[in-house]
Amino acid sequence: MPHNEHTQPIGPMALVNGRVVLPDRVVTGQAVIVESGAIADVVERAELGAGIKTIDVGGRLIAPGLIDIHTHGALGHTFNEPTAEAFDVITRENARRGVTSLLATTATAPIDDLVACLAFTREWMAQPHEGAQVLGAHVEGPYFSLAQAGAQDPANILTPDDGTPERLLAHHDVIRIFTFAPELPGATALARRLTELGIVPAAGHSSAKEEEFIPVMEAGLRHIIHIWSAQSTTVREGPWRKPGLLEVSLTYDNLTVEMIADNKHLPPTLMKLAYKCIGPDRLCIISDATSGAGLPEGARFRMGEMEYEVHDGVGMLFDRTAFAGSTTLVSQMVPIVVKEVGVPLAEAVRMASLTPARVIGADRRKGSLEAGKDADIAIFDDDFEAWGVMIGGRWTVRG
Repeated sequence: MPHNEHTQPIGPMALVNGRVVLPDRVVTGQAVIVESGAIADVVERAELGAGIKTIDVGGRLIAPGLIDIHTHGALGHTFNEPTAEAFDVITRENARRGVTSLLATTATAPIDDLVACLAFTREWMAQPHEGAQVLGAHVEGPYFSLAQAGAQDPANILTPDDGTPERLLAHHDVIRIFTFAPELPGATALARRLTELGIVPAAGHSSAKEEEFIPVMEAGLRHIIHIWSAQSTTVREGPWRKPGLLEVSLTYDNLTVEMIADNKHLPPTLMKLAYKCIGPDRLCIISDATSGAGLPEGARFRMGEMEYEVHDGVGMLFDRTAFAGSTTLVSQMVPIVVKEVGVPLAEAVRMASLTPARVIGADRRKGSLEAGKDADIAIFDDDFEAWGVMIGGRWTVRG
């Protein structure tokens, strides 16, 4: 969208006649006041000062802008492409859907390619753009279990004791999450190094047993990506049952956990189990969206050097042996969590806003409609189509 009156900072003004989604409840009769790019206050409409500009949202939901900390792409592009076109297409599509912040998530690829992506992410973040704000990078791979590679390119999978992590960590200032398999050689040292650099160490695409996971968690690992997807589970060794990464994800209260809530990767019963065990303050809704997001059924798409297909509303390997990420963005997942899992609306929104913001330490500025936070606001119809989207006090989408 070119700059016009809708993209300039607005305020003071108030959004009125909406259902305001707070972290713990949905309220009516409240006005959200925006000024100088921030949320100035949330007050009773009767308390608005005389003459303040108001925008009537027609009874729609006024929610914090959603935050996706694990998204690879959309509309034929991925964050593995270090180009302005790719980043622009992906961030605009997310903003159009009500996702106001995200982590540019890379998939397994040659180290040189990943270094180029991180360098470009730094350049992108240094300049203002019209789409969803890139808060940093999520490096997903290449340090994974071959047996749990899923849609990650097995030709480029490495182990963290080979010296290559430091090439990526030269860009530690833009990396927010770094995901690896905790059973691999060098994983404990990597978790410790990431923690020292202020990066969230995360586990995924792993064949780990609990006994292999514990020392890495003690070294700082605190986040688990896409529960049930590419995760080890309980195995028997003789008479002994050895828990895997799945059971660890459901059990340990010091871990935050991601869930792909597209109703494809996980059936409702498993999503209900995750919600019961983990709860809305530690369980994040993430899209794991690929370049197939927004493409029609049967469309082919790429991640790195691998090609996949949109089939039955989800990314698939051609042989149908594994999913290849989702083709659904986070805003489309919130109503699934409400309707299929039975999560209260305020909690479902929190799982896609404040909870992921806390995971990456962005909750002082993002994730909820609270005074002093950035005016990142999404106004949704009941079906969670975005009627209006504001990022930093500027309209990106205006109903």
